[in-house]
Amino acid sequence: MATEIRVPTLGESVTEATVGKWFKKVGDTIAADEPLVELETDKVTVEVPAAGAGTLAEITVKEGETVNVGALLGSISAGGAAPATKPQAVAQASSPDAASTVKQAAAETAKVAGDAGPIEPRTMPPAPSAAKLIAEHNLSVDQLSGSGKRGQVLKGDVLDAIAKGAPSQPAETPKAAPAPVVARAPSTAEDAPREERVRMTKLRQTIARRLKEAQSTAAMLTTFNEVDMSAVMALRAKYKDVFEKKHGVKLGFMGFFTKAVTHALKEIPAVNAEIDGTDIIYKNFAHVGVAVGTDKGLVVPVVRDADQMSIAEIEKEIGRLGLAARDGKLSVADMQGGTFTISNGGVYGSLMSTPILNAPQSGILGMHKIQDRPVVVGGQIVIRPMMYLALSYDHRIVDGKEAVTFLVRVKESLEDPERLVLDL
Repeated sequence: MATEIRVPTLGESVTEATVGKWFKKVGDTIAADEPLVELETDKVTVEVPAAGAGTLAEITVKEGETVNVGALLGSISAGGAAPATKPQAVAQASSPDAASTVKQAAAETAKVAGDAGPIEPRTMPPAPSAAKLIAEHNLSVDQLSGSGKRGQVLKGDVLDAIAKGAPSQPAETPKAAPAPVVARAPSTAEDAPREERVRMTKLRQTIARRLKEAQSTAAMLTTFNEVDMSAVMALRAKYKDVFEKKHGVKLGFMGFFTKAVTHALKEIPAVNAEIDGTDIIYKNFAHVGVAVGTDKGLVVPVVRDADQMSIAEIEKEIGRLGLAARDGKLSVADMQGGTFTISNGGVYGSLMSTPILNAPQSGILGMHKIQDRPVVVGGQIVIRPMMYLALSYDHRIVDGKEAVTFLVRVKESLEDPERLVLDL
């Protein structure tokens, strides 16, 4: 008896995925719960495990193809080797009735082709999710190249076209010929053999699309400040061993920064809000996204209700999310609902940057490298470990005064970390 392998439910609003990699080949022996195939969505990467032990009998969807939730990916036989052929299909094909049916279908296809000329490659309407996007962005189907079966336009095709700047069609004017999409200039004969073309993963496509949307939609502005990290570093050095022994997690900088941010968000709620049409939605909670770099791109898992957590609880949750991100084990729930984001480019050596908003959020804080610099304290030039902070914000909802005040509050909390412990 064969067990079907199907695309599982991928989370809220996620309806399709791309088959990234098959871990097994047809004929391979499989153990129960062993990962079989990796699916890439526009949010996370999901591994589909085997429902039971057996042999991989069939792979129905190849790597790189797009599938919907519930689609058949393959099957597992409950015995030894996978069947070499499909007996039922062979029997049907060898029967006179089946052969006659095949010939009749071929004749009808040939007749249609002969009467109407070459068959158009796209014979299916766009997928429902794609049709919705086409309508929302006022695009023409003629502008889009379909990657689905029989040329069907899928959601990913529309997102690709939007990211490339496909022009919208004016609703009040007659439909005109679509403007050509600007293609990259051809490589020279000398360079072409040394280039490699690789299709972007769903995750990378989504990163590109969301970053471009943020730049195109928000009135984005960045304000800077610097913070003396002496107090935090001294507190961390004094208690890190005791902290790790008691809580089972290392005391890093992210716990202090996240706590400082939640304090500032309570005072400046506009930085924790978002725009919905002509309304502003204020969030009376702080779900802080923490940007994590992985080999597949940047992901932003969310520490939910960070404003209600202690520094130890924040460090534990960040540790869990960071490990899950690196192992490709993040769930869709881990990625949703963020109200503000922190990005730490300092771990890679960045001295200063202007982070891009994680839409629809209105603020993102950029942390940077801690570097000894000469500063004036009490009229004296001293060497202190300094870090530049950058707050990018949506100027449509956050005024300059609010943005500067927010960053000053973060600076004050970090330069006097006892305020965080005492919740001041």
